[in-house]
Amino acid sequence: MRAIYRLTFVFILLNSCNEKNKTFSESEIAILPQPSSVVLGEFSFLLEDGMTVYGDTKAAKKGSDYFITSIKDSIKINLQKTDKKTADIVFKLDTTLNDEAYDLNIDPKQITVSANGYEGFFYGIQTIKQLLSKEISEEKSETKYLIPTANIKDKPRFKWRAYMLDESRYFHGEKFVKQMLDQMALLKMNVFHWHLTDDAGWRIEIKKYPLLTKVGAFRTDSEIETWKSGKTSGKPHGGFYTQEQIKNIVAYAEERNITIVPEFEMPGHSSAAIAAYTWLGTAGKDINVPVKFGRHYDNYDVTKPEVVQFIKDVLTELFELFPSKVIHIGGDEVGYKSWEDAKHVQEYMKEHGIKTPADLQIAFTNDISKFIEANGRRMMGWNEIMGINIHKGFEEKKHDQEAEKELAKNVVVHFWKGNLDLATQAAEKGYGIVNSLHSNTYLDYGYKSISLEKAYDFNPIPKGLDKKYHDNVYGLGCQMWSEWTPTNKDVERQTFPRIAAFAEVGWTALENKDYESFKQALKKIQKHWDSLGINYYKDVE
Repeated sequence: MRAIYRLTFVFILLNSCNEKNKTFSESEIAILPQPSSVVLGEFSFLLEDGMTVYGDTKAAKKGSDYFITSIKDSIKINLQKTDKKTADIVFKLDTTLNDEAYDLNIDPKQITVSANGYEGFFYGIQTIKQLLSKEISEEKSETKYLIPTANIKDKPRFKWRAYMLDESRYFHGEKFVKQMLDQMALLKMNVFHWHLTDDAGWRIEIKKYPLLTKVGAFRTDSEIETWKSGKTSGKPHGGFYTQEQIKNIVAYAEERNITIVPEFEMPGHSSAAIAAYTWLGTAGKDINVPVKFGRHYDNYDVTKPEVVQFIKDVLTELFELFPSKVIHIGGDEVGYKSWEDAKHVQEYMKEHGIKTPADLQIAFTNDISKFIEANGRRMMGWNEIMGINIHKGFEEKKHDQEAEKELAKNVVVHFWKGNLDLATQAAEKGYGIVNSLHSNTYLDYGYKSISLEKAYDFNPIPKGLDKKYHDNVYGLGCQMWSEWTPTNKDVERQTFPRIAAFAEVGWTALENKDYESFKQALKKIQKHWDSLGINYYKDVE
């Protein structure tokens, strides 16, 4: 279906264009991600200075305002707001459409964008921007901006379409984050999962605990090349975001219909925080922010009320900074040795009838879940939070130590590792699932491990899952872990172009997907990336 749309469009334009309309090539009219349906016209809409834009409701006006600003910023054309419904570009509320859906009608005299809220208007604008073509006449020394005529109906397959950036290992900065948000928006992705705390660095200012950034945001050196290489950069590394910067970035994302979901790792991957405040750890030993990447064995001492209060204090500040309904608590790769070696932890477990460290983690996680829920939010964590050992090589995580306690139901399980049956079981039990299976979605993996085609072929719905549970699978995330990508250019190379494949996985219905057609559409996006100097991986077969 997809290839037919695009090839038909080219055929019509080649045979129907009048002298005032540009002949479009296949790459120029491709849309990514592919819409639900496209009915193509014969001519073009000429976008000119002074044209009028109308929005009929608050959400429509917000969409029209963004369109005016976006067009001015990108191609320097000034559009004017008007109260007349006969405007050149009309944003119209349609409550019959689903959330994030839009209808786009482009004829030679008027463009109409219909949606039931700002989200849909925003995505209609992204499609218009992808359709926009620049025609330069050397004879008349003039430039024209044309939009092919079409009727497009569109809606996303999944409601969770995420890109994760790990900034704990390397701090990448506000400018880079905003660039990523812009590219996500163009590709209709709507969740920026921001990994801000881990062993290697604490990247967010917390007013009540200033040492988290004064100490925890900086390390003296960094391991380089690969795991246990024995090599380091010989350079210190550090950085963090102030709360004012966070607010600015959150507002920037919100304008682009992107929710920022912060990740505050607990109870493991906590070395940077323990380096700042020794009393947070179980071992009671002073440590530095680690230079080596990987797992580190001290955890937050969740048996101490003051440590649990610390975690709730940090969460309280995160609630104020991030309007997201979901807060990610990590919960992965927790080394149990520090809890097993601590006499006071073992005594606490006996006193409270907790049989295994896995049960201690579940008890703690459920307590934090209740706190998050009491504050009007919902907890999310990597799938270890269910208490099932998914790691064959972790000696301290014995299978007979899997938790007996059950994880609270109001939790989003972020599946990343283990047998897919675990994701199926979680969905069947009623948990919300985001599928980020590492072997298919981890952007730190090389292109030989996860090719562009393999990324494109990923299906977040586990094979064999009964249809009645499909709604419990919210969507997918693609994860950019940054242990071995110290520079922004390194991150770009690993992210692009695979992010476009994951964007189409999240948005486009299975029956409209076609890899060869996707690659044709990708060529146009790559020209855009070229104009921005984005260092995308070019050796794609």
